Amino acid sequence: MSEPRVKVGLWVKMALRMADISGRSGAVLRKGDPDSGGILVVLRGREGLIVLSQVRAADNTQAWLRATGLTPVDQSTTDAYIDRQLRTDPDLWVIECDSPDFVPPFEARLL
Repeated sequence: MSEPRVKVGLWVKMALRMADISGRSGAVLRKGDPDSGGILVVLRGREGLIVLSQVRAADNTQAWLRATGLTPVDQSTTDAYIDRQLRTDPDLWVIECDSPDFVPPFEARLL
């Protein structure tokens, strides 16, 4: 049985609120489809940026993939990755959160 789905616009509001509660700023960089778009989360840390991409794990549960790798990347690499993803998914949401330790401000299973 699959997990119940939350509308993406509502999920984004929750993630930004959790960032705010934890004392980290967050912002929507790009709005996608409010009901069912995909999500990229940019974590801005001390050494650079990491992009998380929403994926389904082998057990069909929601998880997050470190799409730009395990090590932080620079702004131009991040922008290039986001641009490539937008070409294949124009409904994509992109949010950014300050995360000095590269830990998302929301509960996340990282792959």
